[in-house]
Amino acid sequence: MENLIALVNRLQRACTALGDHGDESALPTLWDALPSIAVVGGQSSGKSSVLESIVGKDFLPRGSGIVTRRPLVLQLHRIDEGREYAEFGHLPRKRFTDFAAVRKEISEETDRETGRSKAISTVPIYLSIHSPNVVNLTLIDLPGLTKVAVDGQPESIVQDIDNMVRSYIEKPNSIILAISPANQDLATSDAIKISREVDPKGERTFGVLTKIDLMDKGTDAVDILEGRAYKLQFPWIGVVNRSQQDINKNVDMIAARRREREYFAQTPEYKHLAHRMGSEHLGKVLSKHLETVIKSRIPGLQSLINKTIIELESELSRLGKPIATDAGGKLYMIMEICRVFDGIFKEHLDGSRPGGDKIYNVFDNQLPAALKRLQFDKHLAMENVRKLITEADGYQPHLIAPEQGYRRLIETALITIKGPAEAAVDAVHGILKELINKSISETSELKQYPSLRVEVGNAAVESLDRMRDESKRATIQLVEMEYSYLTIDFFRKLPQDVEKGGNPTHSIFDRYNDSYLRRIGSTVLSYVNMVCGSLRNSIPKSIVYCQVREAKRSLLDHFFTELGKKEGRQLSTLLDEDPAIMQRRVSLAKRLELYRAAQSEIDSVAWSK
Repeated sequence: MENLIALVNRLQRACTALGDHGDESALPTLWDALPSIAVVGGQSSGKSSVLESIVGKDFLPRGSGIVTRRPLVLQLHRIDEGREYAEFGHLPRKRFTDFAAVRKEISEETDRETGRSKAISTVPIYLSIHSPNVVNLTLIDLPGLTKVAVDGQPESIVQDIDNMVRSYIEKPNSIILAISPANQDLATSDAIKISREVDPKGERTFGVLTKIDLMDKGTDAVDILEGRAYKLQFPWIGVVNRSQQDINKNVDMIAARRREREYFAQTPEYKHLAHRMGSEHLGKVLSKHLETVIKSRIPGLQSLINKTIIELESELSRLGKPIATDAGGKLYMIMEICRVFDGIFKEHLDGSRPGGDKIYNVFDNQLPAALKRLQFDKHLAMENVRKLITEADGYQPHLIAPEQGYRRLIETALITIKGPAEAAVDAVHGILKELINKSISETSELKQYPSLRVEVGNAAVESLDRMRDESKRATIQLVEMEYSYLTIDFFRKLPQDVEKGGNPTHSIFDRYNDSYLRRIGSTVLSYVNMVCGSLRNSIPKSIVYCQVREAKRSLLDHFFTELGKKEGRQLSTLLDEDPAIMQRRVSLAKRLELYRAAQSEIDSVAWSK
């Protein structure tokens, strides 16, 4: 079974590399879901010495005040043989075999992030140590808790450190390594105080007691180590670190471990506890426990990762593609977005999306109703027929038939069809504009770019206006053609009448009798109704040809022509995406990369049930 701690190590490194280190952001965090051991202690509690004892090397910066100002993710990898070395996450191809150089790099990398202001940063430093003298283990060293700001530190430093420590140990997946010095009252221990607040039952807290050898003569730490003074779910572990004199003399760590074992084995008060004391035992216990916790969390971790990948992919899809950097890419991108919009518009017309049916309603209901309201029968009432026929004759009576009168009657009736024809053109134009607006709102890519959305909308409406004008000309011409040239066959088929020329015995002021005028009105009405029926079919054809069909064929042709003349800078103004959305997309893409990598890492690891 591949080591589960190594798996989490890789996931933690990926988290930091891709910007996820548990900070407060509006993005899903994998870091918070990964089990980790957070090392907590007050200043001068011996925290650094405990970590160095577990590693078996001097590698941590030392000094007065707050030395640790960034979280240090310490990943230990046991190797069977070979020379021990260290690697930093920010220097992935550089191996350090000199651990004094490791200490120097920690200090310098801290300053690179925080400056020399003594402030703190939440961005972790990753340090991997490969050695035959360690167990597989990951620890997160946090800044020491303090009560006052000193040495040029900002006034907020006390609260800043408290907030940082809490952000790590409050998480349910965090294991707390609380380090307290034995030569101080446990009730005043900073580590115990803060861990008790976040883990009151002590279910995920390991207590470590340092400086046992420095306790006043006649006192011991047995009550604490046996769990009577402060009970935790896990047994307390005591350690004996090197003295300051040992540190100054560079006493070998391995020798220091041996002396620690001897201290517990030979001190009467602690003999019975010696088997579970010391930094070596501490490292093994933590390694075993961390692996157990990781194993129990794997199924939930897989579920979280799979669910989050779906959510991230969904949001990225909603945000759309990132903007191209070159002019050609921008032009292609704009045209692709326009094609999506154009496709949606056609779907509305063709019925895949709603709205196109309103055009048919214009032809099937609105136009016929408007033609019916013209009331040709009233226009051709006897008195109106008498007036127009008489006016058409002028000063002379007609000899054969009142031809000019017929023509005048037909023309004045048919010319009124222009109104419904124009109204039908305008109604279809209004529907097409409405579909343009719908299509723009349904084109998610256009929502990203306000300027492009406005330009496309304006260009589409301008095209529709041109098509409307052309449609009006063509449709009105259809009406004008009908009254410009009459279909003579219609009149030839009418029954012949001896009185069709009028009664020559009447006076010139009484040329036509009522029955004859009614017959003329009836004849003209039949012809006008025939033409009206024909126009009722041809007007929709003209409108569809000039407006609907043309809109489907060339709605954005003029826009594309103008687009091709624009330079890169002008194209950029069309792709004026909100910077916040651009940043969000970048952040989401990084986070998605992290979760996919995590999914791959976990799926590739086999573990026993």
